[in-house]
Amino acid sequence: MATTEKTATQTVTSSDGTSIAYEKSGAGAPVILVDGALCFREFGPARGLARELASGFTVFCYDRRGRGESDDTPSTLQREIDDIEALIDVAGGTASLYGISSGGALALEAAAALGHKVDKLALYEIPYDGSEDGVRRWREYRKRLAQLLAEERGGDATELFMRFVGASDHGVEGMRNSPVWPVFETVGRTLGNDAAALGDDRVVPVQTASAITATTLVMDGGASIEAMPFMRASADRLAQAIPRAEHRVVEGQGHEVDAAALAPVLREFFAASA
Repeated sequence: MATTEKTATQTVTSSDGTSIAYEKSGAGAPVILVDGALCFREFGPARGLARELASGFTVFCYDRRGRGESDDTPSTLQREIDDIEALIDVAGGTASLYGISSGGALALEAAAALGHKVDKLALYEIPYDGSEDGVRRWREYRKRLAQLLAEERGGDATELFMRFVGASDHGVEGMRNSPVWPVFETVGRTLGNDAAALGDDRVVPVQTASAITATTLVMDGGASIEAMPFMRASADRLAQAIPRAEHRVVEGQGHEVDAAALAPVLREFFAASA
């Protein structure tokens, strides 16, 4: 987990009245960072990346609804897109988006829905997996997740997610016994939106991707190819489907990408002429 010195928390009211907490740092063209599953400002990579980018951009680092200091109100994927639009409006009406993992899927959906409001879009390792086994496992996960969320069992939903992404019994036990576990009992209730962003079958959403007008950078890590080869295949497919997209491999990096390795790639992309 990467962190930086905190800046003052501000809030913006989304279209349904939900208060979304965010930090703004740096100066320059606005960039909004979209976290993946379970992550928020106090737990996740966004603050570290914000620090790396703040020398050239105005960076918005926010808590997705139901996490951190943002309101925990009834939520859907569309509501999360509305939250991003509210942040874009605060930024001046247009902004670039960066999303990682399932946060990348959310950023992709937002870019397709918001059109000209998104200047540029950068995506890192959205875990689409259209293989037969990948689709089967995803359907089983979503069915069980829906049951746990309906029963308001956020902690069990978090454990289900951890096991789905490969956590060991030891890792799960350690997390459940850690002082931060009550936080993840809360944020586990937001996993439904991450699942919704990735779709019913977790396949590359070619039709949605083809509607994106923003210049787009699709990335995967060079170190992910052995453990998660579907990341490379999905990145290739996305780059082909999005009209103005390029694909780049961030060498030496896996799914938990180092902000110091990623930031130069993002700085070059966001600073380049469209």
